[in-house]
Amino acid sequence: MGEVTDLLAGLAGTPGTRPAPTADEVLAALDPEQREAARSLDGPLCILAGAGTGKTRAITHRIAYAVLSGRWQPQTVLAVTFTTRAAGEMRGRLRELGVTGVQARTFHSAALRQARYFWPQVYGGELPPIVDSKLRFVAEAASRCRVHADLAGRRDLAGEIEWAKVSNVRPDDYPRVAAKAGRQVAGYDAATVSHVFAAYEEVRRDRGHLDLEDVLLCTAALLADSPKVAAAVRSQYRHFVVDEYQDVSPVQQTLLDLWVGDRSDVCVVGDASQTIYSFAGASPAYLLDFTKRHRGATVVRLERDYRSTPQVVRVANGLLAGARGPASRHRLTLRAQRPDGPEPTFTEYADEVEEAEDVARSIQRLARQGTPLREIAVLFRVNAQSEAFEQALAERGVRYLVRGGERFFDRPEVREAIVLLRGAVRAAEMSGAGLVADVHAVLAATGWTQEPPAGSGAVRERWESLTALASLAGDLAEEHPDADLAAFLAVVDERVAAQHAPAADGVTLATLHAAKGLEWDAVFLAGVHEGTVPITYAETEEQVEEERRLLYVGVTRAREHLAVSWSRSRTPGGRGRRGPSRFLAAVRPKGSAAADAVEGRSGGERSGRRTTTRSVARCRTCGQPLHDAAERKVGRCADCPATYDEAMFERLRTWRTEQAQEQRVPAYCVFTDATLIAIAEACPSGESELAGIPGVGATKLKRYADDVLAICAGEAG
Repeated sequence: MGEVTDLLAGLAGTPGTRPAPTADEVLAALDPEQREAARSLDGPLCILAGAGTGKTRAITHRIAYAVLSGRWQPQTVLAVTFTTRAAGEMRGRLRELGVTGVQARTFHSAALRQARYFWPQVYGGELPPIVDSKLRFVAEAASRCRVHADLAGRRDLAGEIEWAKVSNVRPDDYPRVAAKAGRQVAGYDAATVSHVFAAYEEVRRDRGHLDLEDVLLCTAALLADSPKVAAAVRSQYRHFVVDEYQDVSPVQQTLLDLWVGDRSDVCVVGDASQTIYSFAGASPAYLLDFTKRHRGATVVRLERDYRSTPQVVRVANGLLAGARGPASRHRLTLRAQRPDGPEPTFTEYADEVEEAEDVARSIQRLARQGTPLREIAVLFRVNAQSEAFEQALAERGVRYLVRGGERFFDRPEVREAIVLLRGAVRAAEMSGAGLVADVHAVLAATGWTQEPPAGSGAVRERWESLTALASLAGDLAEEHPDADLAAFLAVVDERVAAQHAPAADGVTLATLHAAKGLEWDAVFLAGVHEGTVPITYAETEEQVEEERRLLYVGVTRAREHLAVSWSRSRTPGGRGRRGPSRFLAAVRPKGSAAADAVEGRSGGERSGRRTTTRSVARCRTCGQPLHDAAERKVGRCADCPATYDEAMFERLRTWRTEQAQEQRVPAYCVFTDATLIAIAEACPSGESELAGIPGVGATKLKRYADDVLAICAGEAG
């Protein structure tokens, strides 16, 4: 809730509820290594900062110390990062420290601001409009080249064009450079990609548009070709800070060099072991070679981990112990600062359905023990792995949200809600019942309800977005009981500017890439088997090492609880050919009974702390293996005829509806349809039989057993 207070304080024009600290107090709040970085204000500085070591704290306190001590003027500082959220967080922390006026922006935002200002002076007229999506232009380019490209193909081509442009690769040079870099686009050879790339540039120019990569290129050209522009920018900005420096692309490095000129006051912060975006043009080479390009640079290593327990840190360090390649030269060894926590678990399952079901049960257990759902995440390598966990969580009535690529405040339902909020504020539509009630009333106009929908997909995502806004209103009302709709809208506007999406009260499902920069109390790393981690198309040593770094990023997202799992087969009854990721060999416990049993079965290391197996579930009608949770729950294939009393099933459904209305929860929170069908088919006569039906846990047995058994016996529920 401190972030809401900070936002309100900033909007009110004050740095916070307490007086701004002095320069000495800013230094006193840092550990020795962070303090060394903050004091290094002259010349080039490279901060090697491991995961959870407080790098944002270090650089914001460094800027604050320089300003509060009178060494720097805030208007002469340009801090660049890679996400609008990170830039907004940096501005907020500086506000807390009593420092305003510092420009904290993404590379694209800073470049766009400069391009829009200087373009009319150099070329006349306004800067051309920016393409909102490449896909339309890529489709036209492919058509001109007579290349078939479906939606997936257009996305792959657009991604490769982005990589080429941020890497300063021209269409004619693409085949040569792509071959050297090992680039491949599924379904297209390098010559075809080159032709589509050239056609895309023609289409873009014909339409008079720029894309985001052009913004960087145009700004660099303005600085390189116009001494007047370069002098103006360098006169404005004298001190540069670059966050996540391991992710810079060649064109971003070119732009940074032009900003800095022949001066040396630049500070870079990064961790080569967290380079996971090379597919998008990121290169750790600039971080690794910083001291070669900047002779006499100061290097500070941040290795005190304030995020994770020693047990989690041990796994993270173990993963990198076997790292190879250039990035391993600057490998940081984390030192945990938190107290001991639970041991991480490593679990092998028979199939993905069993894995998802057990993860969902573990999440329920954590929630009962007091871990908020918003502090739990399930992370996986590819989006396709999400479905099994969505189903398993939905069957248990556990709220979840899928973290996707679309920015929160760009979603149509969020934009609509903000428009309605503005209208309510202008019309002074206050009910007198308080902020939460007023916000709920506005959201209800969009069709939102407090209960989650039974389905998934787009309907579920829309509900999650609006629920996140409702949760933000609840947080604000709890911290500031007098806050009204206008105050809430001010907080929302501040978050829109920073692209700081609110967190919904649900388990986060996300890919490892999407989890970068986030953290949770409990993290479940699922599907960590060979062929997925590392991914099958990681063929070169560097590609495999990036997969190792990706898993390292996933591990270091966990503060306290870490569970790693994999399954031998994709579907129930499938041949169990899959083994755990090769990266786990160095971090899984050795000598456990489960591990020894699996080694004896397979002739190699296959399992970890505990291994679970399950006999193949087969249809009671045709005898074939059952392939999903719903089929396993009812005990028969979806295509086989039902064997239950339909009248009993309808009585169970009617009873469930009454229970759901009485408890004000969705019907599936009582029992899912699959569970009701299983009950109707089994027609249990006692609690022990009812308890053996999947989906009937101890809590539901205690709450509903009498009613359900009465219905099964033909009595009134």
